[in-house]
Amino acid sequence: MELLTPKTGLLFWQLVIFVPFVFLLIKFGWKPILASLQEREESIQKALDAAEKAKIEMTSLKSDNEKLLKEAREERDRVLREAREAANRLHEEAQVAAKKNADKIIEDAKSIIQIEKQAALRDVKAQVAMFSLEISEKLIKKNLSEDKQQKELVNTLIKDLKLN
Repeated sequence: MELLTPKTGLLFWQLVIFVPFVFLLIKFGWKPILASLQEREESIQKALDAAEKAKIEMTSLKSDNEKLLKEAREERDRVLREAREAANRLHEEAQVAAKKNADKIIEDAKSIIQIEKQAALRDVKAQVAMFSLEISEKLIKKNLSEDKQQKELVNTLIKDLKLN
């Protein structure tokens, strides 16, 4: 048990050594320890501030990205709308051009039909004139002595013309 209980002399010398050691530690070691703790606390605070700043920047970037994404969608919608309008415009222009072309073809056909009709009428008139000349020639060739025979001949020729 003697080993477990210290003697007064030992306690005295321990106290004599411990007090100057604590004084020296406070004088030379405490300030650097506190300074390093303060420095460590400041670096941790700076890291926390940087993390908070990064978080705010990430939020800002996220909102900027959402804004850019929204603008890109709007731009895409605008481009698609313009493309649809251009396609509709081209379709309408093609329809108008096709209608004009069809109208021109119809007008050309009508004018050709009119020309052919006039040519056919000229041919008919020429044939009528030729038939008239032939009838006149036959009348002149036939020597008719009586008026009654001339009238009968003219009436039969007219009947022949009406039948044909």
